[in-house]
Amino acid sequence: MRTTLSTLALLGTIGLGTGAQAEEHEVKMLNRGEDGQRMVFEPAHLKIEPGDTVNFVPTDKSHNAESILGMIPEGAEAFKGKINQEVSITFDEIGLYGVKCMPHYAMGMVALIEVGDELPNLDQAMEAKNPGQAAARMALLLNEVGQEDASGSDAADSGSTAAADSTGEDATE
Repeated sequence: MRTTLSTLALLGTIGLGTGAQAEEHEVKMLNRGEDGQRMVFEPAHLKIEPGDTVNFVPTDKSHNAESILGMIPEGAEAFKGKINQEVSITFDEIGLYGVKCMPHYAMGMVALIEVGDELPNLDQAMEAKNPGQAAARMALLLNEVGQEDASGSDAADSGSTAAADSTGEDATE
């Protein structure tokens, strides 16, 4: 029995067991992104699986990462990293998580973490209010939600419509 359990434990450790291994992702907090935009998270939109960890790295000074009120799934805990310090968050609840850099929030420094394939808080995230340039950037990020899913799900369709509406542009053009 001990040998069987040890073998099963070993198989699980090397990835041959039933569960997938959680992954780690890195999001940089930057004064200027690769595309020239100021005050950004890179990448600004990340699709991960439940149990994955995201490391928010203050590559440039004066940044933090914290959750946006009204933009986390039910049952998920809000988080708030300190200025100039890396923060690692494990995302266990499925749904959308809005992330901001508090000092640069109104300048549009926001990110969107998409956890799993179901988005139970999509409508709530679409209705959340963001200040200044953050509103426009978040609308663009919400527009990306579900686009990697080629099935044309309702989540992707409603995300495109709401994001276009919040920017004042017609989604049909």
